[in-house]
Amino acid sequence: MDIKTLVLALALGNLSLCVALFFFGLPDSAGSGHGNTSGNKSHGLSTTLRGNATWARARQLQALAWGLVYLRGTLPDFLTIPLANALLLAGFALDAAALWEQAGRRIWRRHLLPVLLAAVAAFVAAWLLQRAPSERQAISSLAIGFFLAAGAGALGRRWSAGTLLRRYLVVSTVVLALLVVARGVLVLLLPNGWSWVSPELVQGLGLVALYLAMLGNGGGYLLLVRQGLHDALERLEVIDPLTSALNRRGFHQALAPWLALARRPGQPTALVMVDLDEFKRVNDHYGHLAGDQVLVAMADACKRQLRDSDTLGHLGGGEFAILLPRTALPEAMVVAERVRGALAAQPVKAEKALINLTASLGATTMRADDTTVGLFQRADHARQQARAAGGNRVATSDSAAAATPPGG
Repeated sequence: MDIKTLVLALALGNLSLCVALFFFGLPDSAGSGHGNTSGNKSHGLSTTLRGNATWARARQLQALAWGLVYLRGTLPDFLTIPLANALLLAGFALDAAALWEQAGRRIWRRHLLPVLLAAVAAFVAAWLLQRAPSERQAISSLAIGFFLAAGAGALGRRWSAGTLLRRYLVVSTVVLALLVVARGVLVLLLPNGWSWVSPELVQGLGLVALYLAMLGNGGGYLLLVRQGLHDALERLEVIDPLTSALNRRGFHQALAPWLALARRPGQPTALVMVDLDEFKRVNDHYGHLAGDQVLVAMADACKRQLRDSDTLGHLGGGEFAILLPRTALPEAMVVAERVRGALAAQPVKAEKALINLTASLGATTMRADDTTVGLFQRADHARQQARAAGGNRVATSDSAAAATPPGG
């Protein structure tokens, strides 16, 4: 395969990958994210789609750039040399940016954009000053190698927790980045070749490396997209989109292993039921939008009182549950009282009013013979005791007399 055929293959290959992305996501609608009215409810999904949009633009720019290079000699030089290389460098910068966004880093403009502008300025200056083609090739090769390495570096974060696919992409991209950089160094140091290494061979090997990068990174990225969408959808199945707490299904899944451990001797595990007092009145008087604001504020207040190992679940309406691993009943009462106090101290500013929050809480600990139903019934009975005593209280399953008065 000669060099011109490789260039055409790069142009058509990038276009094909861009088309293939439509089978994995919707790149044109990915970047906005303005329709998300529930905060971080679909963070993983929106991150994946945003990366798709950036990656699609990268493929389009690279396809256009390689198309202009293929037409060198037919179109004016300013289109097929400086413009084509500027588009190519921008495409590789966006390639790296898409990987940064896949890794959850949206600050790529701060780091990649200055390098892109500097590389384009250096290339255009070299062309205007009529420097040797080897110098221009060195500039573009070094910049492309940097962008490939930057993308690999973003994917390589948290290496130990990364999937095999991510690790493969990191290693293969680093190898290809080194090959591209080596091509730039060789054409700069040996513009006329050396021994059996001709300039055409170096240029061909560099294009082969870029072709392999297109195939490897393109296919790998599409697999990353599928993996990311699958993970995001799995997360949405167990996460309440409004409060970002576990939903009923997710909370029961989190509870199951602790119920199994409760059959063995060891530290107890506690469950706290939290029910917002007069939540129906909030919806009826102020509207469901205000009710949503109250639930979000309630979830945030609960999370601030919990440890990283604790789990918060939204069971529906104004009812939440808190799983406290390795926590005895007295300590669970302390946590529940902190939650109650935090809610009471945090009124919610709705559109029409300032809504004061109070909640009734019931706490219990797991027993060796507990089932999910029995455990929830016991915690809910304690919550009902707190509600019957006037609300804004904490009670335990042991005795109605354990209800704690406000501020007590």
